[in-house]
Amino acid sequence: MNDHCGLCGNKLTSMDTMLGENLLSDGNILCNKCLEKASNINQELLSDLHQFSIKDIQSLIQSGTVVQENTFEDDENLPLAVNSNQNVLSKDLYKKRLKEIKRELEGLKANLSMFTKGEIKELPHILGLDETILAITDAQFVKTTDAGILLVTPKRIISVSKVMFSLAKVHEYLNENIVEVSFVKNFLSPVIKIHTADKIAEFESFFNKDYAEDFYNFIGKIYNKEKPQTNSEEVKKFSSEEVFEQLEKLAQLRESGILTEEEFAEQKKKLLDKL
Repeated sequence: MNDHCGLCGNKLTSMDTMLGENLLSDGNILCNKCLEKASNINQELLSDLHQFSIKDIQSLIQSGTVVQENTFEDDENLPLAVNSNQNVLSKDLYKKRLKEIKRELEGLKANLSMFTKGEIKELPHILGLDETILAITDAQFVKTTDAGILLVTPKRIISVSKVMFSLAKVHEYLNENIVEVSFVKNFLSPVIKIHTADKIAEFESFFNKDYAEDFYNFIGKIYNKEKPQTNSEEVKKFSSEEVFEQLEKLAQLRESGILTEEEFAEQKKKLLDKL
C-alpha cells in the first residue's frame, strides 16, 4: 500500500489511512489535508471518493472541474444524450420545482438507492413544469458503469445518469416512438428493454430487482398493446350432410306447428349460411 499522499507526496498518517476512506480508484491515497482541499472545491467528492483517480483530483484542483474517462464500451444501441439543461430556471423556481418532484416521489413511494441523489437534483431541468412522474426505478444502461434512474411520464420514458463533476446524461424515448417494452428476469440484475422502430435500449437494475419488475409491469400496461383476441364464438362450418339433417328437423318442427313460416325461413337461412 502507498504510504505517501498521491497529491502532495507527504507521508501518510494513521488518520489518513483509517478504514481506507481516502483511497482512490487507482490505489493512490490522499492525506486528510489534500482531501479537505479537494472537497472544499466540490463537497460531493466526499460521497464517492473511491471512483476517482489521482488525475481526476489533480484536474479538479487545477481547473475546478474534472472529466472522467469513459470506462465502458461503445454500444450502437445507446441513443444520443440530450441536453439535461432543457429548462433554464431561476434559483427560486428550481427549488420550488425540486420540492414538487420530491413530493411526487414520496407519493409514489419511490424505492431509490442513495446514489440517485444527483439524478433527482437534475430533474427540474429535464421535466416540463407540468410534467409528472408516473413511475421510477434505479436503472443503468447495460455494458456501462453509469448508475442512474429510469422514469416514465405521460409523454415519454427518460433515462438520467450523472457521474460526479460531470454533466447529466439524459436519454428520452417519446411515446410515439416506443413500439413495446420487455423484461428479462435475472436473480442479480433484471433487464428492462425499450423497443423503438430502429433499436432496443437495455437497462439493468442492480438495486432492487422486485421494484424494477414492478416498474416494468406499470409501463407494460402503457406501451404493450394487447393483441386482438379471436372471437370465442367462431362461426362453425358444417358439412352439407349436417345442414340437410338440420333442415329436415326444421321442416318437421314447422309441420308440427312449433315453428311458424317466418321462424322456419329465418333458421333455414342461418343453416345455409354455414355451408
